[in-house]
Amino acid sequence: MSKNIFVTGTGTEIGKTYVAGLLVKKLHEAGEKSAYYKAAMSGNDKDADGNLIPGDAKFVKELAGIDQDLNEMCPYVYERAYSPHLAAQIEGNPVNLDYVVEKLRDLEKKYDYITLEGSGGILCPLRFDDEEIYLEDFVKKAKLSSIIVADAGLGTINNLVLTAFYMKEKGMKVKGIIFNNFIPGDVLQEDNIKMCEHMSGLKVLACVKKGDKDLDIDIDKLKEIYE
Repeated sequence: MSKNIFVTGTGTEIGKTYVAGLLVKKLHEAGEKSAYYKAAMSGNDKDADGNLIPGDAKFVKELAGIDQDLNEMCPYVYERAYSPHLAAQIEGNPVNLDYVVEKLRDLEKKYDYITLEGSGGILCPLRFDDEEIYLEDFVKKAKLSSIIVADAGLGTINNLVLTAFYMKEKGMKVKGIIFNNFIPGDVLQEDNIKMCEHMSGLKVLACVKKGDKDLDIDIDKLKEIYE
């Protein structure tokens, strides 16, 4: 049975997929059977046969150098770059929470570590029709601990602390923060790290600079994050 971690962010386009890819890569290069999973993925292109390509999964697969089948990385793939709930209202095939968890359990039998990624921020709705499903429903049903990815720049204190507060209030376990787009020595960003740790009560696990191909964290400490 694998150990897992759920990667959420303070918003969309914050770098969750990039950081998730670095997590998968670090574990893979340490000799672990490392996999990626995302319940629902929007904004995808089609191949020559008209089949949707799960873009985030493809990016992680190539960055991490893993041979995991794209088809097992994401059970729900949509073309429009909308929240999954809206994409499904237009395209059909709404998220079934039991099915998403079932597919995760199948992966757990095959891999040592699974890095899961959310769609957008933690408040992103996965389904909204005759049934309401939110990312937190998946996190709780799958019994996942989380890390929060945040941009290191201006505005991150408010975004990070609010995300952390919401997750704690909703009973989700948060293991720490990873900052993206970090510039070493930048006075503002160094202060952001200090203030986010103080105000959220969470530890910064790593900082990722633009173009980094390796996550700056000890492999044994990284493994301890996964549960």
